[in-house]
Amino acid sequence: MADTSPNISTALPDLALPREPATDRGPESEEGRKREARTGDDGALSLRGALRLLLAGGSGKAGVALFAAMLALSVYVVLTYPLDFGSSRWSNPTVWADNPKNAPPVWSSWLGGDQEVAHLERTLTAPTEVRAFPAGEIRTYRIPLTYDADEFPTGLSLTLTGITYHGPRPPQIVASLTRPDGGPVRLASVAVPGPRPGETAPYRRNYDDPLRVLLSAEQGAAQALRQAYAERYPGAVIPADLNNRLAAGLFGRPAADGSGRLEPLPGEYALEVQVVVADARDALTSAKVVRGGTVFGLMGTDNGGRDLFEGLLYGFPVGLLIATLAAILSTLIGASLGILSGYAGGATDAVLQRLSDIVSNVPVLPLLIFLVSVLGRHLWLIILVLVAFSWPGLTILVRSMVLQIRSGQLVEAARALGASRSRIMLRHVFPQTAPFIVAQMIFFAPGAILAEASLSFLGLGDPSIPTWGQMLEAGFRTGALYVGYWWWVLPPGLLIVVTALAFMLLALAMEPVVDPRLRKTT
Repeated sequence: MADTSPNISTALPDLALPREPATDRGPESEEGRKREARTGDDGALSLRGALRLLLAGGSGKAGVALFAAMLALSVYVVLTYPLDFGSSRWSNPTVWADNPKNAPPVWSSWLGGDQEVAHLERTLTAPTEVRAFPAGEIRTYRIPLTYDADEFPTGLSLTLTGITYHGPRPPQIVASLTRPDGGPVRLASVAVPGPRPGETAPYRRNYDDPLRVLLSAEQGAAQALRQAYAERYPGAVIPADLNNRLAAGLFGRPAADGSGRLEPLPGEYALEVQVVVADARDALTSAKVVRGGTVFGLMGTDNGGRDLFEGLLYGFPVGLLIATLAAILSTLIGASLGILSGYAGGATDAVLQRLSDIVSNVPVLPLLIFLVSVLGRHLWLIILVLVAFSWPGLTILVRSMVLQIRSGQLVEAARALGASRSRIMLRHVFPQTAPFIVAQMIFFAPGAILAEASLSFLGLGDPSIPTWGQMLEAGFRTGALYVGYWWWVLPPGLLIVVTALAFMLLALAMEPVVDPRLRKTT
């Protein structure tokens, strides 16, 4: 049968539906472009619109900037640091042997006061002079050491790497310091081990383990310096404790007032390393001289000479790892159990709520101390404990929200249409609680960082992985703050605060993104 129903456009020719002005109908207008940027075709917030909302306020811009900087530093550390940085470098005393102990940052000298001694390292891979004689060669490595500070250096060391010789006689090595007030002062004679029984030429020494000589602690250097003082400053009172202040004595002179103290002697210094070889094929790979300064690097050193800047940088990926894993896992567990408890009700609800009450009231610190004593101090154990005891609060809150949502019209309609319980919880209950869950997940992150720092401060951190909390603990344990070593304590403490602040700012900026009711209309 043919359709005889009248066409509405012909039956009502004089009716016209009101239309929006042409200037507001689509993305051609300014308002249309804004609306298109904010939402997609189905009204959902687009990625571009979400980013615009996130950066609309000052908190969002500051949070994104801080988080981007932290993420960039974390990527840099992951790409440039060894995977076993904690054990192979940070906890290895030989790596930091040449660094000054308890030295403040370089920029601290800019604040005023005396001119500090800069830390100086010089390496030569080829001799500056070669002289032949009938029995072999004398190869001289001359390394200039300009000194013009008001303070004394903290030490002088020589490191020899890769010695190779072919004959039965190993090279003879002598180190001397040329001072601006006269000839050289012989500091040390370095003995190279001879051939071992059964060993064949060429003989290789100190390739894997370089030979380090602390020149400012050699007894022979103290005797040679006393003799040099007696020749160049006749009648001067030489300090009785010169052996214990050899680094100052090498770069100073007896005071002219006869007080027995030392005063700096600025000028051009040079360390000469003479290598006497019997075979022209004998070789020295490199000679490195380190003059310990009174300031070091961007963040100074601790009592072991460790570069605190390296440890602070390493704390960024560790902190983000702890925050990300703890926040995601805690939120996933807490939100899932909260939705299940609120929607299922009955015995399931009762069991989950009693479990939440029990877990939230467990004393975490005694339990953690017990676990650490049994299983050892490991980062994964700290994260596991943080996750295991962080979810009950979210479960209880989400459950109270779900109790209201499950009696709503949307859920009742889905249930009437025959939707399964899992589908209703996933498609209809979870989206209504998602804004709160996302906000709580971001709030979990700074809590995890602060919790790890607190545990590490109590000495429960993983010793193989340096964190900001461990650096704080080391500073307080050694009394750094009480003796004025502020660079041990303030930088890691400030980084913990700034990192937590970045996540808090992101959480505040995310509220209008996840909750449409908080968006401003234009």
